[in-house]
Amino acid sequence: MDEMSGIIVEHVYKSFGMEQILTDVSMKVLPGKIFGIVGNNGSGKTVLMKCICGFLKPDSGIVRVNGKIVGKACDFPEDLGVIIETPGFLPNLTGYQNLKILASLKGVIGKKEIREVLLQVGLDPDMRKPVGKYSLGMRQRLGIAQAIMEKPKVLILDEPFNGLDKTGVGHMRDLLQELKGQGKAILLASHNAQDIEVLCDEVHDMEDKWE
Repeated sequence: MDEMSGIIVEHVYKSFGMEQILTDVSMKVLPGKIFGIVGNNGSGKTVLMKCICGFLKPDSGIVRVNGKIVGKACDFPEDLGVIIETPGFLPNLTGYQNLKILASLKGVIGKKEIREVLLQVGLDPDMRKPVGKYSLGMRQRLGIAQAIMEKPKVLILDEPFNGLDKTGVGHMRDLLQELKGQGKAILLASHNAQDIEVLCDEVHDMEDKWE
């Protein structure tokens, strides 16, 4: 296994004004593993994920994704699937139409793969209901479909169970275990420690100090 693959965070600090959000964060998310982070709102889970994705720049420290330093070798890491906060989609289009537009940006998957991923997350690819009329749980399923549809090696999932009922949570847990078995490196954040502990090989509470 390439020791540089997955996510490597080294001594990352991030503050906004006088408020210190991340203090000396170091962690590794390796292929075939699920790393969980838990904590209350404001504990820094989403800020850490945005730093890994390149959406925010750390004050100091280094973030590597698949061996490349984020912010230097790449602005947004390649081979990365992301769901952070509430996914944004075009409300007047169907789920399939939304994914088709997003897939066209890279051109690595086609109609067949889009239909397959919608079925994989429990959505009907032929459903004509526009996304604006989706329930929160349906939007969440679509967001997960968007994150995994191009089969990235690394997944960053912020509150992926948000809005899902008990059946939906069970379905998504099974899906994440399947993706882990495929060798994906998965970083998973949740305010619900029980969900995380069921899935994760390692769990860190953002309320505790990072080692």
